[in-house]
Amino acid sequence: MRAILHKLMQQPFVTFSKQELKQRLSDIQYRVTQEADTEPPFKNEYYKTKDPGEYFCIVCGDKLFGSQHKYNSGCGWPAFWGSYDSKKIKEINDQSHGMIRIEVRCQKCNAHLGHKFDDGPAEQGGIRYCINSASLQFKKENK
Repeated sequence: MRAILHKLMQQPFVTFSKQELKQRLSDIQYRVTQEADTEPPFKNEYYKTKDPGEYFCIVCGDKLFGSQHKYNSGCGWPAFWGSYDSKKIKEINDQSHGMIRIEVRCQKCNAHLGHKFDDGPAEQGGIRYCINSASLQFKKENK
């Protein structure tokens, strides 16, 4: 698996078949990343994680966020005031569910990650990336 992810990380854009993703991802990971679903707040894997490390796209393995950008926003999902590299994510206008929001997707594989809001920490630019744990894989920093 590590060799596959390493190879994928070197490609500019990747796609996967529905069958492959259904085999590789859990049901909630598939629904979130492929159907733009949202996992329950406060009941997801990484919203309380405070360990130093990096967050990768669960679909393609691209590095998206670092723990140095994570903060407790109280929203119930992992919240980040910045990304590892702004070129690694893409933003799309989202008017679903009667709201006007900015959807955040992985630039490399187009997986749905969550949404971007303008209510983040003012001292960090005011951005809050509200990201589904199911779209991420966390790798704890080795010390």
